[in-house]
Amino acid sequence: MKIAVAYENGMVFQHFGHTEVFKVYDVADGKAVSAELLGAGGSGHEALATLLKEHGVNVLICGGVGSGAAVALSEAGIELCAGAAGDADRAVAAYLRGELANTGVNCDHHDEEHSCHDEGSSCGGHDDGEACGGCSGGCAGCHSAPPIEGKNVGKTCRTHYRGTFDDGTQFDSSYDRGEPLEFICGAGMMIRGFDAAVANMEVGETVQIHLAPAEAYGEVDPSAIFSVKIAELPGAEGVAVGDDVYLQDAYGRQMRVRVSAKDAETITFDANHEMAGKALNFTIELVEILA
Repeated sequence: MKIAVAYENGMVFQHFGHTEVFKVYDVADGKAVSAELLGAGGSGHEALATLLKEHGVNVLICGGVGSGAAVALSEAGIELCAGAAGDADRAVAAYLRGELANTGVNCDHHDEEHSCHDEGSSCGGHDDGEACGGCSGGCAGCHSAPPIEGKNVGKTCRTHYRGTFDDGTQFDSSYDRGEPLEFICGAGMMIRGFDAAVANMEVGETVQIHLAPAEAYGEVDPSAIFSVKIAELPGAEGVAVGDDVYLQDAYGRQMRVRVSAKDAETITFDANHEMAGKALNFTIELVEILA
């Protein structure tokens, strides 16, 4: 069995017809045993459905999807599970546990009413007017930006890198894992500033870059931080500050958020990416270009 997820920067991409990359999981004995990235080119829903069929995909997990795409996927014999959001690996795990429901055609993903759950708990919606759209905190798929240009764009690149904050604290390193990072340059698989740096590098070259939030995970969006009365959210009593939970809108689409504060009466959620608002530094070494 193969499950494909519309994919961007580790998350479920929210616009199926514009998907540039799928993460395709091989499933055995009810578990994802391996995964690979499949470049798509954002070529429209019919071509994308054909591509997935040609690669033996049985199930597609995505965010927003239109009626034309739903029909094309059905004709290709691919099960649709729309309305997912958040971390792609977690979405696949939830599907395999039978916890990810298909919301069907759901093009409009900016809504006012939501519900949330954390490991099966049931929570109610928050007041109208409180924004928790699925694209806060620098979601690259929701706003147009100039395309990445460079000789390596469209090629599969393997890089080693080390990422640090401005105070020198390291937050990630492929060197520590002993395995270069592999991705298609310019396909939206990486944050924009990282992609742009690799686009013109030579194999064997090492560069150091500083990225403002706009070129990384975006600025913090205040409208993506909101409070809800605990009494209105059954199950919220067991949620603690720092926990990740899932909000669910009126269409059943899920979005991962973090509990940022909680007192006796209210709980505050933050839908921004955890790296939003942070300047990032990278040392990048281009190890190999595969294609």
